[in-house]
Amino acid sequence: MTTSLQPVYALAPGANLEAYVHAVNGIPLLTVEQERELAERLFYEQDLEAARQMVLAHLRFVVHVAKSYSGYGLAQADLIQEGNVGLMKAVKRFNPEMGVRLVSFAVHWIKAEIHEFILRNWRIVKVATTKAQRKLFFNLRSQKKRLTWLNNDEVHAVANTLGVEPHEVREMESRLTGQDMAFDPAADADDDAAFQAPAHYLEDHRYDPARQLEEADWSDSSTANLHEALDGLDERSRDILYQRWLAEEKATLHDLAAKYNVSAERIRQLEKNAMSKLKGFIQA
Repeated sequence: MTTSLQPVYALAPGANLEAYVHAVNGIPLLTVEQERELAERLFYEQDLEAARQMVLAHLRFVVHVAKSYSGYGLAQADLIQEGNVGLMKAVKRFNPEMGVRLVSFAVHWIKAEIHEFILRNWRIVKVATTKAQRKLFFNLRSQKKRLTWLNNDEVHAVANTLGVEPHEVREMESRLTGQDMAFDPAADADDDAAFQAPAHYLEDHRYDPARQLEEADWSDSSTANLHEALDGLDERSRDILYQRWLAEEKATLHDLAAKYNVSAERIRQLEKNAMSKLKGFIQA
């Protein structure tokens, strides 16, 4: 089987998105037999031409999936491009012996890449980082097309369905409804609007001379107290703490037990007692 298509349309949906969609819709679909033959050539022979034909024949499906994410305010061409990356990953991993069509296998990879792109670009501040938060984000985002704020029953229903706590649903809902704010005021902002910009009330204290002096003084004082406390310990306890916490290559309990000809449990007790004495010295 051979597939002919302008490479620019097939691989990169750019400014002329309509032409890209028209082009990929013109690529013939693969029959079951054709798909299996190509998949076997790729899987067993690493035939890159077979991979190319499989990708091209499924580009229209990526367009279909990407359209379902049009409500996030991101460029359709970017969503399609990310989906194409997922499709290529799926083709690379597709095993013809699994007994499923490529389209069923690829949908997970396509959506995963689109999800990652949305989460990276939808907001400046990350709205979801864990797997549970991402699942919650997309479920709530789809419901926001028809709901305002969730009532208590709806919050608990979503929480039960997704296996999360109700407060997590509320927190994610507040993230979804929040808006990004520019740090500096707009150039044409009046005095009242400019005063409300974060630049006027979010201070950077890292280079405040008074705070730097205070931190340096605290660091020097803490270091002096630590050395004084260490001097108050017996030589063996001091060596155990040094070997266990301060040495570049940390010693194990068994290493020190062999060195002092005692049990590892005795070394642990000595370490614990020395730490308690240090704490007492420093807090005194």
